[in-house]
Amino acid sequence: MSVDTKTQLGTILVVDDNPTNIQVLFDVLSEMGYRVAIAKSGEAALQRLQSYLPDIILLDVMMPGIDGFETCNRLKSNSVTSDIPIIFMTALSDSVDKVKGLSLGAVDYITKPIQHEEALARIRVHLQLRESQKKLENRTIELSQALESLKQAQVHLVQSEKMSALGQLMAGVAHEISNPVNFIHANLAPAEEYIQTLINFVELYQECYPQPHTKIQEWMEEEDLDYLKEDIIKLLNSLKVGSDRISELVLSLRNFSRLDESEAKAVDIHEGIESTLLILQHRLKARPDHPGIKIVRDYGQLPMVKCYPSQMNQVFMNIFSNAIDALEERDKKRSATEMKENPSAIAIRTELLPNQMIGIYIFDNGFGIDENICARLFEPFFTTKPIGKGTGLGLSISYQIITEKHGGKISCSSTPGKGTEFAIEIPV
Repeated sequence: MSVDTKTQLGTILVVDDNPTNIQVLFDVLSEMGYRVAIAKSGEAALQRLQSYLPDIILLDVMMPGIDGFETCNRLKSNSVTSDIPIIFMTALSDSVDKVKGLSLGAVDYITKPIQHEEALARIRVHLQLRESQKKLENRTIELSQALESLKQAQVHLVQSEKMSALGQLMAGVAHEISNPVNFIHANLAPAEEYIQTLINFVELYQECYPQPHTKIQEWMEEEDLDYLKEDIIKLLNSLKVGSDRISELVLSLRNFSRLDESEAKAVDIHEGIESTLLILQHRLKARPDHPGIKIVRDYGQLPMVKCYPSQMNQVFMNIFSNAIDALEERDKKRSATEMKENPSAIAIRTELLPNQMIGIYIFDNGFGIDENICARLFEPFFTTKPIGKGTGLGLSISYQIITEKHGGKISCSSTPGKGTEFAIEIPV
């Protein structure tokens, strides 16, 4: 029972070179239920503190070797022992020495000869203060963790709602576009056949009646029938290309949203990358005021990867969008000649890694990012963009998707002036 009481009261390290003082303190403190450890010099105290940490230290000021002031200074300089309360024991009455001790980090003074009741009262107060401080620190940690959890929950809620709405919009648009496009696409082949039949009829008529009526001849010359016959075939081919392009876009919208795939499934990662790039094509292609952004692909031979497709596409969208933003911002400060000599580009490389992992590397040749900013990119709500242009959620969500949902890794490395690379590793 006495052992439990001592453990509850705490451990006190007494540092003093006087055997009489040591014995008196040992007897008094032990009788009160404290566990007492002894060190007869500053060096011995520092040595003992490497193996265990007491709850409070009673430290004599005047000792051979390193004195109490230096011992206190070393203890407070060490992060492991800096928060242990130190009470100086001294026969010195000079207020300058007391101020020196307190400035070094001591919490109190006990004047020799030691008054037992006073010493016990001071020890008890400072042990209670330390216990209260520990509880406060633990509570602060708990509150910080709760705040972080709340912040993460808020991020998840905002982004999931945002992506759900975006996914529903894309799926709806894809569905609405799909029906009329399928109708057009299905009718292009018979339309081409009918038009070719009419052209054949006109050619047969010209063959049988090489000298048509004057009105017909004038009409043929006015409408340039030969040109019409040649151009209508080109027109049909253009309609086919446009129809195929819209069909590809519809497929990409469906692949990107994948609302019906809440479970992990094996997919072609390259398909998700290409679907995302197709959706961003309007930002990549050349415009009158901008030469466009070049996409460089270096795809390795990858197996089908079991993942959450819509969430992986969300990661690709966030990284590509940030890269495009960075390149466009850089190009605003460059001349047409500079952009022609060193065009903006995004390089995508994939490879199969050891231990059944795949690597996806996305590099842009923009201005790059400072190291201190790079280290904070995945923090919720952190953004370097102007107000109204960025929420600071995209990369934070991407980090959670890769690390928590897929058990992978995502990192950013950058060289200012040369570019930025995001590296993603996920298991197959």
